[in-house]
Amino acid sequence: MYKKSIMVVMMLMAGRLSMGADMCSAAGEMSGKAESSFSGVVLQTTNASRYTYVQINTGKETLWAAAPAFEVKVGDRVSVEGGMLTKNFTSKVLNRKFDELYMAGAIVPAGSAGAATAAGAATLPEGHPVIAGMGTKVPVAKLAIQKPEGGKTVGEIWAGKAALSGKTVIVRAQVVKVSTKIMGMNWLHLQDGSGGEGNNDLVVTTKAEVKVGDVVTVSGPIHTDKDFGSGYKYDVIMEDAAVVAK
Repeated sequence: MYKKSIMVVMMLMAGRLSMGADMCSAAGEMSGKAESSFSGVVLQTTNASRYTYVQINTGKETLWAAAPAFEVKVGDRVSVEGGMLTKNFTSKVLNRKFDELYMAGAIVPAGSAGAATAAGAATLPEGHPVIAGMGTKVPVAKLAIQKPEGGKTVGEIWAGKAALSGKTVIVRAQVVKVSTKIMGMNWLHLQDGSGGEGNNDLVVTTKAEVKVGDVVTVSGPIHTDKDFGSGYKYDVIMEDAAVVAK
């Protein structure tokens, strides 16, 4: 139960499952059931902070689900993929208690291509703790960024990960993906054009605020075989990095 609760909090804090103020004032208990997928007709819809709540008639039962804000209206047919059931969920923003609420990464039009993408979210991806990123791939940037003096390339970090574990390393690379405010940190994917498939992307946590497309120089300790629990495990990661230059 504890691990499931932590996982949902991480989901909610990630980009696609961020409830903002509503999350801070919400309470609920994970049911312990596996993720559920269903579709049906929207009977009611309401927004709270950055979240949209919908009541769905599946043809067999009526269920409530919530996902990051999206456009929907009563009568639309939608699909929920990988919803996590939470019981006795209270939203102070809505001033309402839900006996049962499915928290989902996305709610999409039924039968759309987006439904297939959302379905892929049921499988944790390699390399990032953001459930928001599930079902998607980190883009591969075609770059040729020169490494900083005394630093390493992304490829060199992967190649020398065993020797570098526990040591502080400097790397200059482009930010190709950002997920903010997860466990108090921003999670970056950095690439510099070095390395090959499976070792050309470095996950970095930092308190610094950057955006996709920025070329940054970061410095921080390298860790290998890092396991955060709940399926979040990394072969290589740089934690609590400082952005020393742009």
